[in-house]
Amino acid sequence: MNRDRYKDRDEVNKRGLYVEVRNNDVSRAMRKLKKLCNNEGMAKDMRKKDFYEKPSAVKKRAKAQARKRWLKEQEKNKEKWQ
Repeated sequence: MNRDRYKDRDEVNKRGLYVEVRNNDVSRAMRKLKKLCNNEGMAKDMRKKDFYEKPSAVKKRAKAQARKRWLKEQEKNKEKWQ
């Protein structure tokens, strides 16, 4: 019984991004689709996967991002305590 209630939601999630074209206004639909893709981060992900990145480079980049987040958090906490 509960499974039937969430069936429609599951189907929508599997479908992915989509945009309806109304009144043959394709340019408007393309703008909406591009905006949706940017909000989902698809463009950034596609650019990142454009070329092969060595596992060591992936680890190095992830570590640098983590350090940047940590320093930002430390700076935020420093202002809080002063």
